[in-house]
Amino acid sequence: MITIHSLIKSYGKQEVLKGIELELKTPGVTAILGPNGSGKTTLLKCLLGMAIPQHGQIIFDGRDIRNDWEYRKYLSYVPQIAKFPHNLTAQEFLDMIKDIRGVTSTTEQRYIQIFGLTPFLHKRLGTLSGGTKQKVNLTAAMMFYSQYLFLDEPLAGLDPVALIRFKDLLKEEKEKGKQIILTTHIMSIVEELADEILFLLDGRIYFRGTMPALLEQCQETTVERAIAKILDPGFQDIDLSPQPHENPISQPGESNS
Repeated sequence: MITIHSLIKSYGKQEVLKGIELELKTPGVTAILGPNGSGKTTLLKCLLGMAIPQHGQIIFDGRDIRNDWEYRKYLSYVPQIAKFPHNLTAQEFLDMIKDIRGVTSTTEQRYIQIFGLTPFLHKRLGTLSGGTKQKVNLTAAMMFYSQYLFLDEPLAGLDPVALIRFKDLLKEEKEKGKQIILTTHIMSIVEELADEILFLLDGRIYFRGTMPALLEQCQETTVERAIAKILDPGFQDIDLSPQPHENPISQPGESNS
């Protein structure tokens, strides 16, 4: 379980996260949505210990993560942009990740086959296409057993076959009872896989709830159209009164966690 209290993160004078209150305790896929600059990646980096907030607390399975690195052993991370050492081959990179994590038993070969990486294993990463690099990126994250998966725009550059295979893999991980935190601009994967939606706007939680709750309150039939309506200035004229047994959409500046 992950609990966040009053999380504030700034870069210089720019306040990116503005008092986030959140508890993530149910296994499944939580899709973190929002426009560019809303704080999605910064929130993930705070959870990973890659960004240090100015205020607030993050509790990971009952332990405050500040000055504690051991909790990272239980998670895997796919960054939005993978920055590989260009002089290493794909295989050398995967071996390096295993050495860093101190794990020798992995499901590496399974993901190499799923993503069709065998012809590229002995090619230098600097020569690979963006889509192939992303497949290496996914393999490096998913070849370890981790109870938590943090996926920041994991679908970038994937071809249709790899996209379908990756979605099937996420369904498998859900069935194992894992907790998956996903950011994406591809609404089809949200509609297909997300158990919960967290919508960030201007560093605050604007909506948290199920996809049916979002569609009902926005009076739309797809997540894509619902999100577009939220970002339309005219959306403020819509009745946002809470519906029975559903989470309301909060006004900007309020936390609905």
